[in-house]
Amino acid sequence: MTSPYSDLNDFIALSRVDGIALSPNGERAILTVATLNRDATAYERALWSVPADGSGAPVRLTRSAKGESGVGFTGSGDILFVSARPDAAADKDPEAPQLWLLPAAGGEARAVTRLAGGVSSIAATASGSDVVVLAADLLASSDTLESDAKLRGKRKDKKVSAILHEGYPVRYWDADLGPAEPHLLALDLSELPETAVARAAVAPDAEPSYPADLPRPTDLTPAPGRTADTAGQALTPDASTLIVALQVRERRAGRFALVSVQVATGIQTVIVEEDGVDFESPAVSRDGTRIAYTRLVRSTPAGPEDVELWIAGIDGSDPRRLAADWDRWPTSIAFAADDASLIVTADHDGRGPVFRVPLDGPVEQLTHDEFTYTNVTVDTVSGDLVALRSSWVSPPHPVRIALSGEVTPLANPAAALEAPGSITAVEATAEDGARVRGWLLLPEGASASTPAPLLLWVHGGPLGSWNAWSWRWAPLLAVQRGYAVLLPDPALSTGYGLDFIARGWNSWGAKPYTDLLSITDAVEARDDIDETKTAAMGGSFGGYMANWVAGHTDRFRAIVSHASLWALDQFAGTTDHSQYWQEIFTAEAMEEFSPHHSVRDIVTPMLVIHGDHDYRVPIGESLRLWSELAEHHALDDGSTKHRFLLFPDENHWVLKPQHSVVWYETVFAFLDQHVHGAEWKRPELLG
Repeated sequence: MTSPYSDLNDFIALSRVDGIALSPNGERAILTVATLNRDATAYERALWSVPADGSGAPVRLTRSAKGESGVGFTGSGDILFVSARPDAAADKDPEAPQLWLLPAAGGEARAVTRLAGGVSSIAATASGSDVVVLAADLLASSDTLESDAKLRGKRKDKKVSAILHEGYPVRYWDADLGPAEPHLLALDLSELPETAVARAAVAPDAEPSYPADLPRPTDLTPAPGRTADTAGQALTPDASTLIVALQVRERRAGRFALVSVQVATGIQTVIVEEDGVDFESPAVSRDGTRIAYTRLVRSTPAGPEDVELWIAGIDGSDPRRLAADWDRWPTSIAFAADDASLIVTADHDGRGPVFRVPLDGPVEQLTHDEFTYTNVTVDTVSGDLVALRSSWVSPPHPVRIALSGEVTPLANPAAALEAPGSITAVEATAEDGARVRGWLLLPEGASASTPAPLLLWVHGGPLGSWNAWSWRWAPLLAVQRGYAVLLPDPALSTGYGLDFIARGWNSWGAKPYTDLLSITDAVEARDDIDETKTAAMGGSFGGYMANWVAGHTDRFRAIVSHASLWALDQFAGTTDHSQYWQEIFTAEAMEEFSPHHSVRDIVTPMLVIHGDHDYRVPIGESLRLWSELAEHHALDDGSTKHRFLLFPDENHWVLKPQHSVVWYETVFAFLDQHVHGAEWKRPELLG
């Protein structure tokens, strides 16, 4: 049987689980499953139901060309999701996604909003109420849902796309911000009639009005500016109070404060706030009396600050820090079923375990396997958990976690995959004595007699870890083609403590670079690795490191640099969040560790890749890199050994399936040319 890793078209066609939600009674989990559409140019998402105890088989719940996502539950157990699927009750098909409800008792799904700008996401639900809070965008001049619809109609009719900005930022990741602003809207679904109400015909020239047969959303954040770009929110069980991390705007950026919003009145009260501190990821206890959250003092060039775990009363009273001697950074927070502890995930030693953090006592690691856990939800009936887990050889799949730590896989509509080759943990000792670890994926048959070429792959972030599956960065595709892949966690990586992060702070080209060389040395010393055939690659921060490596060593045969930082002074002022980058570097470090100063020293062939819609690392970085490579290294006739792969309509990651295929075809052709001496083969679809 042919492995799906052998053929790129087979790989992108694999079904993938990218979400999980647990019903209030704990009996079933709803999975969001993405599958490739007919022309292989996008993914369609559908909802599947599986028993939450590990028994039974998956049952598909939805099917539409537009797909479904963002699953939640009402307190009554009805399923909520967001979709742009056709609404039979509307005058015309919606252009924007709306909130839909699928009754727990069975029956057809129905749209429960009809917002002109659509619903961005389900922001919060309540365990004891049918009130839901939605994230939605409204035009800045709108004061009602009707005026928003009218203004949108005028812009559409006149084909106006211009945006007037009155503050910073103006874009984020791959999206231009504005002209609409983010709002939080409360929707009481107990007011939803059992059946759709017949409506009179509406004249074509009539003023827009919100449908009277649907519950009307209430704006909890009127005139928000960008303050409702939140850092998390949670409802009390009775849905009377929303606890939300709202922005306090400050010049080019802002800090997050915890705000209590009375859902019935919209009255806001700031309950946790400090200058120079971000409070994020609020979670509300099961009894509605307490909140948990993270506290992060703004970092400076002097060093990183810890991500602290705190708890307080629902009104912000009696705040206290938990687990003060635990220097792992929480990535998700939930109260346990009995409210006596928190269930927390965090990067840890190249994995992403689940931890139990008692409100009084030391942290306990609940899972001890080789996986990283995400989307963790607490079953309030049994106290168990459901989650997705993955590793570099196992895509995300649903599991149940008992209080004992025992893990039971749940039924999965996505087929299980057999990974090629093997995976092993590796480590080295850095120049300063620090332990540097990573994962080594070896192709089948790698041995002393047939050593494998090595591909050093550097992660992005830089605050991150190679500890979980990624459909975008898929090293098993390289393993299937005979490459050994090293996934290292150098200085700045998370999961090894604050001191390990601090080793690379304000000096990206120092210990992160020497850590990479140290662990590469250790792996190249193995007899199943061919140290004469090595290459390096990375994206984002990994692209920065690829550029730095290119200018500081000639040990690699080829270097692939994706969405990379090239000139730090230029990058810091053009990225979508410039204040952050400028406040974590000194001017001297930004100058000293900018890769562009070493362009004359580059001798290794480079493949430069970028998406024009990348606003985090703007295209100007690679345009300047490409220009300077040509300036210093092109031959008299303009030819060059370097290559530049540009995606005009992709962002930081390159997400369209057909472009992912082109990305890998180009990368592997480039690596094969320079690592194996193969003839350069231009991918067919590049013309």
